[in-house]
Amino acid sequence: MDGQKVLLIGLMGTGKTTVGELLAPRLSARYLDNDELVLIAAGSALEDLRRRAGEAGLRAAESQALTEALDIPAPAVAGVAAGVVRNPADVARLETTDATVVWLRARPETLARRVGGGGDRPWLSPDPLAVFQRMSRERNAAYEEISDLIVDVDERTPEEIVDVIVAYLDQKALIDPGK
Repeated sequence: MDGQKVLLIGLMGTGKTTVGELLAPRLSARYLDNDELVLIAAGSALEDLRRRAGEAGLRAAESQALTEALDIPAPAVAGVAAGVVRNPADVARLETTDATVVWLRARPETLARRVGGGGDRPWLSPDPLAVFQRMSRERNAAYEEISDLIVDVDERTPEEIVDVIVAYLDQKALIDPGK
């Protein structure tokens, strides 16, 4: 599996960071989180950016972070911002990338339980479940469209999720050894 590049997508709380940190060593790769990629691309942390430039500035930085993720030499694993699927240009880039795009899919109830509300995510208050239901309705079709692999994470441990991804990559390498 030398030279693999995997992009993890999904809503906040699906486990992109946890899975990415476990997956990277299995692929002899490095892991870059979206927050780290935003810092590289925009020179500012996410929360600083949100306060300074608002949601539009944050979305622009996330798009720049996607560019960083797409440009990282393989082997690499990168977490991608949940909102990039709201930008048609970013969706087009994800549809045509050579990287393996893995959607970590979770039910809204799971996400609300994992993430909660308030704190550093005030947009989830007062009803995180309703927010995750809305986000799922708005984004799931796009996630599905750009994904090479969909992994339901609700009833799986991070290690089991990594095993599913590695098995997929092994099978993909057998079918198309040039990728």
